[in-house]
Amino acid sequence: MESPMPQPELVPRRRRDRRGRGMRGPAVQPLAASGHRPPLPRSRREVFDKIMLDVVTDIDARWSDHLGLVEYAVEDAPQLPDDWDSGRVPLSSLVRGSGTTPTRLVVFRRPLEHRAADRADLEAIVLTIVVEQVAELLGIEPHDVDPRYPSDLDDD
Repeated sequence: MESPMPQPELVPRRRRDRRGRGMRGPAVQPLAASGHRPPLPRSRREVFDKIMLDVVTDIDARWSDHLGLVEYAVEDAPQLPDDWDSGRVPLSSLVRGSGTTPTRLVVFRRPLEHRAADRADLEAIVLTIVVEQVAELLGIEPHDVDPRYPSDLDDD
């Protein structure tokens, strides 16, 4: 009986790691167990639109009977006239409707994102802007429009 041949020791094959930059890997994300790729990260515009939609849906559901027809919109930045002399950039625009024209509330995404430190801060800023504009339309105090809006701090 012949002695079994010694098996060579299996050494894991190493992928190239030139210049310490890490292992080479696939250029695309692997498929999940369901056979679909994980969703790509959302763009800043999509994140902002989701925040705006959440705020507007909640407020409009509560105040739609009093507001009437209101169009909500998001634009990247305001278009300022050449003779704009104010040092401030508008964060939103409110144009009251008349007759068959609906009221239009436009929120400007880029100036708000510029002022926000993180997503929670952006959510708070969008809520503040929308609540203040709706309060202006209804002729009531902003803290009456939404309970998340802080009431006057002077009342302490």
